[in-house]
Amino acid sequence: MMCKFSRTFRKLQIRAKIHKYTYSPVCKRLIIILALIFPVAPVFAEPLPLDQLVEKVQARYEQTGDLVARFVQDATIKSVNQTLTEEGTVYFKKPQRMLWDYSKPSHKKLVINPRKAWLYIPDDNLVYIQDAKKLLTSRITVKFIAGIGKLKGDFKITSTPENYIDEEGNYLLSLIPYSKEMGIEKLFMKINKDTFDVMNFTFSDIYGNTTKLTLTKMKINNNFPDNMFYFTPPAGTQIFEVP
Repeated sequence: MMCKFSRTFRKLQIRAKIHKYTYSPVCKRLIIILALIFPVAPVFAEPLPLDQLVEKVQARYEQTGDLVARFVQDATIKSVNQTLTEEGTVYFKKPQRMLWDYSKPSHKKLVINPRKAWLYIPDDNLVYIQDAKKLLTSRITVKFIAGIGKLKGDFKITSTPENYIDEEGNYLLSLIPYSKEMGIEKLFMKINKDTFDVMNFTFSDIYGNTTKLTLTKMKINNNFPDNMFYFTPPAGTQIFEVP
């Protein structure tokens, strides 16, 4: 049985190298990125000072129990000189529950709860299963998806008069993690000037790969049930246990 899985896994690697990259560092990083994305209610008509803006984002994060949003993810992989664009719907619930339901260009699901993580690729009739604690190895990641993350405590947040506001008046922030355990070198955040919603994130890793994540149609505090973040593989699905 394991030989069959090994052959299937190798075949999958050769046919779709990008899948492996997406599951390994990108999906791990998207976990922390999503945990930072929360809409902020418009309060000020004038541009906010940096400290006040960060405080508003932090306050909204702490008030949000769950969210759902449409996403578009553009991942540029330097080693193979390819950009993969994917989209779908993402669900998040504190603590430590996420569901990434990809619809384009192909279907797949990444489901995470406090115990297990599943990556299901129906086109390959394959599901990867991993202990959530082994997937969520970053201290910062665990803090944010558990609901106790602190932007100012975990990131150096900077801006200058030249790049704080874009040509449309939206806020532009640069975040550098104090710890390199996330594998992220730098993170850029765009915040809507009127609603203070996070419009997108762009981040790069130490290998020169970049990912842009854009969220739309966001809804918060939906009271999602915990069993929504559990996956049962369809009958006949090949199972690969990730060490």
